[in-house]
Amino acid sequence: MTVYDVAIVGAGPAGASAALAARRAGASVLLLDRADFPRDKPCGDGIAPHALDVLAGLGVPDAVDGYPPVPVLRLVAPGGAEVARALPRPAYTVPRKVFDARLVAAAVDAGAELRRHTVREVAERGDQVLVDGEYAARAVIGADGAGSVVRRALGFAPNPGGHLAIAMRGYAPARPVVEQLIVTSGTGWPAYAWSFPIGDGRANIGYGEVLRGQPLTRAHLIDRMAALLPGLHPDEVTGLRAHHLPLSTRRPPPGRGRMVLAGDALSLINPFTGEGIFYAVLSGALAGAAAASGAQVARRYATALRRRLGRHFRHSRAAAWLGGNQRMVDAAVRAAGRDARVFATLAELGLGEGLLNTHTLMRIGLGAR
Repeated sequence: MTVYDVAIVGAGPAGASAALAARRAGASVLLLDRADFPRDKPCGDGIAPHALDVLAGLGVPDAVDGYPPVPVLRLVAPGGAEVARALPRPAYTVPRKVFDARLVAAAVDAGAELRRHTVREVAERGDQVLVDGEYAARAVIGADGAGSVVRRALGFAPNPGGHLAIAMRGYAPARPVVEQLIVTSGTGWPAYAWSFPIGDGRANIGYGEVLRGQPLTRAHLIDRMAALLPGLHPDEVTGLRAHHLPLSTRRPPPGRGRMVLAGDALSLINPFTGEGIFYAVLSGALAGAAAASGAQVARRYATALRRRLGRHFRHSRAAAWLGGNQRMVDAAVRAAGRDARVFATLAELGLGEGLLNTHTLMRIGLGAR
């Protein structure tokens, strides 16, 4: 049996980024996924520039080639207040069928070995980790999403209610305005609908809501989407699929021993916006580098995550707590409409690794009075 330096379960953005980082460190890499690529993945398809920075550092400068930038974000508060401003840097909307396949191809070109395989069992045995008794590696990265097999093998429970969301995604004709639109909802709060133009005449549209212990039906998600998005005709929507979003407000430990988690498997979904691609590629890159070191993998990875995202996680959790109050969200949107600095701070917090600051909190607080 060949023993790889690093085996990665899941070849989405987190897994592919991990493979790229591990290969850059000189490790042999086995990349496993249950699907052939290209494959669809339910998601908002939004790609923040922060994710592109990480990918460029991994040798992938062309992940969004052929897709136009989306320079403006429009936010609508539960009470109806809204703001539309240019983002500090434009975002992109790239279907995951395209985006993920590009990252996998880059990982394979870099020397990772890709195999189609549905992983069912992962176990650490001495100085190796065995995957289904077929593959062996000195370290394993679980990048296998919200239902992670590696997470279960580590004994970490799924996110409970209040820290897990569900979203329904589809595709519809794009609105005439080239902007990302997020419409928050007073019903089912915290919840919002979105419409992100792709650039080919379509938009990725959807609706997401935090789960509170009660299941939400497909009909409910579609009805809320139609109620919040202006001009949406349900009969024009295609590709409807739902997915779970494990929020970063309840993360398990990053790993243990020779096994670590990245992306959705580590509950790395921004609780403020639902964004996960930046977290996925960054955590994947950090996990890949740590796994390639061959020693104290979990400890190295936890330290790297804490150094890079520790403060941001605390601030995003605080923002999510404040966002539980609709009045505060209304005040934040009004403050962002009056003050470009507030808008930029909120955008960085929701799309990248930004932090809250005194100026923003004061402006929001004044608006909430």
